[in-house]
Amino acid sequence: MAEALKLPIIDLSASDVISSANSIRQACIECGFFYLVNHGVEEELLDQVFEESSKFFSLPLEDKSKLVNKLHRGYTPLLVENLDPNSSSTGDSKEGFCIGPFDNVTQSSLNQWPSEDILPSWRRTMESYYRKLHFAGKRLISLIALALDLDEDFFEKVETRPTPFLCLLHYPGQLGSSDKEIYGAAAHSDFGIATLLASNGVPGLQVCREKSKQPQVWEDVLHVNGSFVVNLGNVMERLTNCLFRSTLHRVRPAGRERYSVAFFLNPNEEFMVECLAGFCNESSPARFPPIRGGDYLKEHIAS
Repeated sequence: MAEALKLPIIDLSASDVISSANSIRQACIECGFFYLVNHGVEEELLDQVFEESSKFFSLPLEDKSKLVNKLHRGYTPLLVENLDPNSSSTGDSKEGFCIGPFDNVTQSSLNQWPSEDILPSWRRTMESYYRKLHFAGKRLISLIALALDLDEDFFEKVETRPTPFLCLLHYPGQLGSSDKEIYGAAAHSDFGIATLLASNGVPGLQVCREKSKQPQVWEDVLHVNGSFVVNLGNVMERLTNCLFRSTLHRVRPAGRERYSVAFFLNPNEEFMVECLAGFCNESSPARFPPIRGGDYLKEHIAS
Protein backbone atom coordinates (compact mmCIF):
# COMPACT_ATOMS: atom_id res chain seq x y z
CA MET A 1 0.00 0.00 0.00
CA ALA A 2 1.52 3.31 -1.12
CA GLU A 3 1.73 6.30 1.19
CA ALA A 4 -0.49 9.29 0.37
CA LEU A 5 1.43 12.32 -0.86
CA LYS A 6 0.59 15.68 0.72
CA LEU A 7 0.60 18.29 -2.03
CA PRO A 8 0.37 22.07 -1.65
CA ILE A 9 -2.87 23.78 -2.66
CA ILE A 10 -2.62 26.85 -4.89
CA ASP A 11 -5.57 29.26 -5.04
CA LEU A 12 -5.77 30.61 -8.59
CA SER A 13 -8.10 33.42 -7.48
CA ALA A 14 -5.82 34.75 -4.71
CA SER A 15 -5.16 38.48 -4.99
CA ASP A 16 -1.54 38.23 -3.82
CA VAL A 17 0.00 36.90 -7.04
CA ILE A 18 3.56 37.15 -5.71
CA SER A 19 2.72 34.90 -2.78
CA SER A 20 1.01 32.45 -5.15
CA ALA A 21 4.02 32.50 -7.48
CA ASN A 22 6.37 31.81 -4.56
CA SER A 23 4.20 28.89 -3.46
CA ILE A 24 4.24 27.49 -6.99
CA ARG A 25 8.02 27.85 -7.16
CA GLN A 26 8.44 25.87 -3.95
CA ALA A 27 6.02 23.18 -5.15
CA CYS A 28 7.80 22.92 -8.52
CA ILE A 29 11.20 22.51 -6.85
CA GLU A 30 10.07 20.02 -4.22
CA CYS A 31 7.69 17.80 -6.19
CA GLY A 32 6.53 19.20 -9.53
CA PHE A 33 2.91 18.48 -8.50
CA PHE A 34 0.29 20.60 -6.73
CA TYR A 35 -3.47 21.10 -6.43
CA LEU A 36 -5.14 24.09 -8.08
CA VAL A 37 -8.40 25.43 -6.62
CA ASN A 38 -10.75 28.32 -7.47
CA HIS A 39 -9.81 27.86 -11.12
CA GLY A 40 -13.09 29.15 -12.55
CA VAL A 41 -14.43 25.87 -13.98
CA GLU A 42 -17.92 25.20 -12.64
CA GLU A 43 -18.65 21.81 -11.08
CA GLU A 44 -21.73 21.51 -13.28
CA LEU A 45 -19.64 21.84 -16.45
CA LEU A 46 -17.12 19.29 -15.21
CA ASP A 47 -19.95 16.86 -14.44
CA GLN A 48 -21.23 17.34 -18.00
CA VAL A 49 -17.76 16.62 -19.38
CA PHE A 50 -17.55 13.31 -17.53
CA GLU A 51 -21.10 12.40 -18.54
CA GLU A 52 -20.37 13.07 -22.23
CA SER A 53 -17.01 11.31 -21.95
CA SER A 54 -18.73 8.21 -20.55
CA LYS A 55 -21.27 8.29 -23.39
CA PHE A 56 -18.52 8.36 -26.00
CA PHE A 57 -16.39 5.60 -24.50
CA SER A 58 -19.53 3.44 -24.13
CA LEU A 59 -20.07 3.49 -27.89
CA PRO A 60 -19.28 0.35 -29.93
CA LEU A 61 -15.62 0.15 -30.97
CA GLU A 62 -16.73 0.35 -34.60
CA ASP A 63 -18.19 3.81 -34.02
CA LYS A 64 -15.23 5.07 -31.98
CA SER A 65 -12.74 3.78 -34.54
CA LYS A 66 -14.24 6.03 -37.21
CA LEU A 67 -12.53 8.85 -35.33
CA VAL A 68 -9.13 7.17 -34.90
CA ASN A 69 -6.33 9.52 -33.83
CA LYS A 70 -4.73 11.62 -36.58
CA LEU A 71 -2.31 14.48 -35.91
CA HIS A 72 -2.94 14.12 -32.16
CA ARG A 73 -6.70 14.53 -32.58
CA GLY A 74 -9.29 11.82 -32.15
CA TYR A 75 -9.65 8.37 -30.63
CA THR A 76 -6.91 6.07 -29.30
CA PRO A 77 -8.17 2.53 -28.57
CA LEU A 78 -7.47 0.42 -25.51
CA LEU A 79 -3.90 -0.99 -25.24
CA VAL A 80 -2.63 0.94 -28.30
CA GLU A 81 -0.49 3.44 -26.38
CA ASN A 82 2.44 2.26 -24.27
CA LEU A 83 3.98 5.05 -22.21
CA ASP A 84 6.85 2.85 -20.96
CA PRO A 85 7.76 0.29 -23.66
CA ASN A 86 11.11 -0.40 -21.98
CA SER A 87 9.46 -2.06 -19.00
CA SER A 88 6.42 -3.65 -20.61
CA SER A 89 5.36 -5.10 -23.94
CA THR A 90 1.72 -4.64 -22.95
CA GLY A 91 -0.06 -1.45 -23.96
CA ASP A 92 -1.62 0.84 -21.38
CA SER A 93 -5.07 -0.20 -20.18
CA LYS A 94 -6.80 3.00 -21.22
CA GLU A 95 -8.49 4.59 -24.19
CA GLY A 96 -8.44 8.25 -25.01
CA PHE A 97 -9.76 11.06 -27.17
CA CYS A 98 -7.71 14.18 -27.95
CA ILE A 99 -8.92 17.62 -28.96
CA GLY A 100 -6.51 20.26 -30.25
CA PRO A 101 -6.74 24.04 -30.55
CA PHE A 102 -9.65 25.55 -32.47
CA ASP A 103 -8.78 29.25 -32.25
CA ASN A 104 -8.27 29.48 -36.03
CA VAL A 105 -9.76 27.73 -39.06
CA THR A 106 -6.66 25.67 -39.86
CA GLN A 107 -6.24 24.30 -36.35
CA SER A 108 -9.96 23.76 -35.81
CA SER A 109 -10.37 21.79 -39.03
CA LEU A 110 -7.93 19.14 -37.77
CA ASN A 111 -10.22 18.16 -34.90
CA GLN A 112 -12.57 15.21 -35.16
CA TRP A 113 -16.00 15.12 -33.52
CA PRO A 114 -18.59 12.41 -32.84
CA SER A 115 -21.75 12.69 -34.92
CA GLU A 116 -24.33 15.01 -33.41
CA ASP A 117 -26.94 12.39 -34.35
CA ILE A 118 -25.34 10.09 -31.76
CA LEU A 119 -24.01 12.58 -29.21
CA PRO A 120 -25.82 15.90 -29.77
CA SER A 121 -24.24 17.78 -26.81
CA TRP A 122 -20.73 16.34 -27.02
CA ARG A 123 -18.91 18.91 -29.13
CA ARG A 124 -20.58 21.90 -27.45
CA THR A 125 -19.65 20.58 -24.00
CA MET A 126 -16.02 19.90 -24.90
CA GLU A 127 -15.52 23.25 -26.62
CA SER A 128 -16.95 25.05 -23.59
CA TYR A 129 -14.68 23.10 -21.25
CA TYR A 130 -11.63 23.68 -23.46
CA ARG A 131 -12.22 27.45 -23.40
CA LYS A 132 -12.60 27.47 -19.62
CA LEU A 133 -9.40 25.45 -19.18
CA HIS A 134 -7.58 27.66 -21.68
CA PHE A 135 -8.42 30.71 -19.56
CA ALA A 136 -7.37 28.95 -16.33
CA GLY A 137 -4.20 27.76 -18.06
CA LYS A 138 -3.29 31.33 -19.05
CA ARG A 139 -3.66 32.48 -15.46
CA LEU A 140 -1.61 29.57 -14.19
CA ILE A 141 1.16 30.04 -16.75
CA SER A 142 1.48 33.71 -15.79
CA LEU A 143 2.08 32.65 -12.17
CA ILE A 144 4.65 30.10 -13.33
CA ALA A 145 6.40 32.90 -15.25
CA LEU A 146 6.54 34.97 -12.07
CA ALA A 147 7.83 31.91 -10.21
CA LEU A 148 10.71 31.88 -12.72
CA ASP A 149 11.40 35.61 -12.14
CA LEU A 150 10.17 36.33 -15.67
CA ASP A 151 7.69 38.91 -16.91
CA GLU A 152 4.15 37.85 -16.14
CA ASP A 153 3.30 37.74 -19.86
CA PHE A 154 6.39 35.71 -20.88
CA PHE A 155 4.31 32.72 -22.02
CA GLU A 156 1.78 34.92 -23.81
CA LYS A 157 4.22 36.18 -26.44
CA VAL A 158 3.72 34.64 -29.89
CA GLU A 159 7.00 32.74 -29.87
CA THR A 160 6.43 31.22 -26.41
CA ARG A 161 2.62 30.89 -26.28
CA PRO A 162 1.64 27.31 -25.38
CA THR A 163 -0.47 25.12 -27.66
CA PRO A 164 -3.11 23.44 -25.48
CA PHE A 165 -4.51 19.95 -26.06
CA LEU A 166 -7.43 18.38 -24.20
CA CYS A 167 -7.41 14.61 -23.72
CA LEU A 168 -10.28 12.54 -22.33
CA LEU A 169 -9.15 9.29 -20.72
CA HIS A 170 -11.06 6.15 -19.73
CA TYR A 171 -9.57 3.35 -17.63
CA PRO A 172 -11.79 0.23 -17.53
CA GLY A 173 -12.54 -1.26 -14.13
CA GLN A 174 -11.97 -4.93 -15.00
CA LEU A 175 -8.78 -5.99 -16.78
CA GLY A 176 -9.13 -9.76 -17.00
CA SER A 177 -6.52 -12.27 -15.84
CA SER A 178 -2.83 -11.85 -16.67
CA ASP A 179 0.48 -12.91 -15.17
CA LYS A 180 1.90 -9.48 -16.06
CA GLU A 181 1.33 -6.30 -14.12
CA ILE A 182 -0.88 -4.04 -16.20
CA TYR A 183 -1.01 -0.28 -15.77
CA GLY A 184 -3.71 2.14 -16.74
CA ALA A 185 -0.86 4.46 -17.69
CA ALA A 186 2.70 3.21 -17.33
CA ALA A 187 5.37 5.31 -15.62
CA HIS A 188 6.16 8.45 -17.59
CA SER A 189 6.75 12.17 -17.35
CA ASP A 190 4.73 14.61 -19.45
CA PHE A 191 6.26 16.22 -22.49
CA GLY A 192 5.12 19.83 -22.27
CA ILE A 193 5.04 22.83 -19.94
CA ALA A 194 2.29 21.84 -17.50
CA THR A 195 -0.77 19.59 -17.27
CA LEU A 196 -4.07 20.29 -15.51
CA LEU A 197 -5.87 17.06 -14.62
CA ALA A 198 -9.41 16.47 -13.39
CA SER A 199 -10.79 13.04 -12.50
CA ASN A 200 -14.06 11.44 -11.43
CA GLY A 201 -12.54 10.68 -8.01
CA VAL A 202 -11.56 7.05 -8.59
CA PRO A 203 -7.99 6.57 -7.27
CA GLY A 204 -4.98 5.28 -9.17
CA LEU A 205 -2.66 8.23 -9.82
CA GLN A 206 0.78 7.80 -8.24
CA VAL A 207 4.03 9.78 -8.39
CA CYS A 208 7.69 8.92 -7.91
CA ARG A 209 9.51 12.03 -6.72
CA GLU A 210 13.03 10.58 -7.12
CA LYS A 211 12.93 8.98 -10.56
CA SER A 212 16.67 8.25 -10.71
CA LYS A 213 16.76 6.30 -7.43
CA GLN A 214 16.24 2.56 -7.08
CA PRO A 215 14.07 1.04 -5.86
CA GLN A 216 11.48 3.58 -6.90
CA VAL A 217 9.14 4.83 -4.18
CA TRP A 218 5.58 5.50 -5.35
CA GLU A 219 3.08 7.71 -3.51
CA ASP A 220 -0.67 8.07 -4.07
CA VAL A 221 -2.12 11.38 -5.21
CA LEU A 222 -5.48 11.68 -3.48
CA HIS A 223 -8.54 13.24 -5.06
CA VAL A 224 -9.50 16.68 -3.70
CA ASN A 225 -13.00 17.83 -4.64
CA GLY A 226 -13.07 20.99 -6.73
CA SER A 227 -9.37 20.91 -7.59
CA PHE A 228 -7.19 20.16 -10.55
CA VAL A 229 -3.98 18.21 -10.10
CA VAL A 230 -1.22 20.17 -11.82
CA ASN A 231 2.11 18.68 -12.82
CA LEU A 232 5.05 20.09 -14.72
CA GLY A 233 6.34 18.61 -17.97
CA ASN A 234 9.79 18.03 -19.42
CA VAL A 235 9.90 21.47 -21.03
CA MET A 236 9.93 23.13 -17.61
CA GLU A 237 12.73 20.84 -16.49
CA ARG A 238 14.77 21.93 -19.52
CA LEU A 239 13.99 25.63 -19.05
CA THR A 240 15.18 25.53 -15.43
CA ASN A 241 18.13 23.15 -15.87
CA CYS A 242 16.28 20.57 -13.72
CA LEU A 243 15.53 22.93 -10.82
CA PHE A 244 11.79 22.48 -11.49
CA ARG A 245 10.76 18.83 -11.57
CA SER A 246 9.03 16.92 -14.34
CA THR A 247 7.95 14.12 -12.04
CA LEU A 248 7.50 10.49 -12.98
CA HIS A 249 3.89 9.36 -12.56
CA ARG A 250 1.60 6.48 -13.45
CA VAL A 251 -1.98 5.23 -13.07
CA ARG A 252 -2.62 1.88 -11.42
CA PRO A 253 -5.92 0.00 -11.92
CA ALA A 254 -8.32 0.52 -9.02
CA GLY A 255 -10.91 -2.14 -9.89
CA ARG A 256 -13.39 0.60 -10.87
CA GLU A 257 -13.81 2.68 -13.98
CA ARG A 258 -11.69 5.80 -13.84
CA TYR A 259 -12.34 8.82 -16.04
CA SER A 260 -9.98 11.75 -16.23
CA VAL A 261 -9.50 14.81 -18.41
CA ALA A 262 -6.00 16.16 -19.01
CA PHE A 263 -5.33 19.64 -20.38
CA PHE A 264 -1.79 19.74 -21.74
CA LEU A 265 -0.04 23.10 -22.11
CA ASN A 266 2.49 22.14 -24.79
CA PRO A 267 5.09 24.39 -26.42
CA ASN A 268 4.26 25.70 -29.88
CA GLU A 269 6.42 24.65 -32.82
CA GLU A 270 8.57 27.81 -32.78
CA PHE A 271 9.18 27.91 -29.02
CA MET A 272 12.93 27.50 -28.43
CA VAL A 273 13.21 25.08 -25.52
CA GLU A 274 16.47 26.04 -23.86
CA CYS A 275 17.83 26.85 -20.43
CA LEU A 276 16.65 30.26 -19.25
CA ALA A 277 19.14 32.91 -18.17
CA GLY A 278 19.77 32.62 -14.46
CA PHE A 279 19.40 28.84 -14.37
CA CYS A 280 22.75 27.97 -15.94
CA ASN A 281 26.26 29.42 -15.92
CA GLU A 282 29.89 28.34 -16.32
CA SER A 283 29.88 26.32 -13.11
CA SER A 284 26.45 24.85 -13.86
CA PRO A 285 26.16 24.53 -17.66
CA ALA A 286 22.90 23.69 -19.44
CA ARG A 287 22.16 19.97 -19.25
CA PHE A 288 20.18 19.90 -22.49
CA PRO A 289 20.89 21.39 -25.92
CA PRO A 290 18.41 23.95 -27.32
CA ILE A 291 15.64 22.49 -29.46
CA ARG A 292 12.56 23.91 -31.22
CA GLY A 293 9.23 22.91 -29.71
CA GLY A 294 8.12 21.20 -32.93
CA ASP A 295 11.32 19.16 -33.18
CA TYR A 296 11.12 18.25 -29.50
CA LEU A 297 7.57 16.96 -29.99
CA LYS A 298 8.70 14.77 -32.90
CA GLU A 299 11.60 13.49 -30.79
CA HIS A 300 9.20 12.75 -27.92
CA ILE A 301 6.79 10.83 -30.15
CA ALA A 302 9.60 8.80 -31.72
CA SER A 303 11.07 7.74 -28.36
